[in-house]
Amino acid sequence: MWGVGLCLLLMAYFTFHAFSGEYSIPALRELQTKETLLRAEAEAVASKRRMMEEKLALLDDTKLDPDMLEEQVRKRLGFTHPDEVVIFIEGVRN
Repeated sequence: MWGVGLCLLLMAYFTFHAFSGEYSIPALRELQTKETLLRAEAEAVASKRRMMEEKLALLDDTKLDPDMLEEQVRKRLGFTHPDEVVIFIEGVRN
């Protein structure tokens, strides 16, 4: 009799804590959702970093890409040919 009561009490205790608290099943699901979002954000940052590293590699001293150099000079110093029209679009970054 006491054993059955003790087992029921322990079951109730563990069931309650499985669905409430810091280490509960809903908290685990929330952590998994956050993990998915953070992994997606990390992949986006890694992709952007790869793109920036590729662009930076084009400006390497040993193998300078003339087109990249021209693009950067025009962008930073505002150099244009007399027959060109340059339109700057705000918010667009390379």
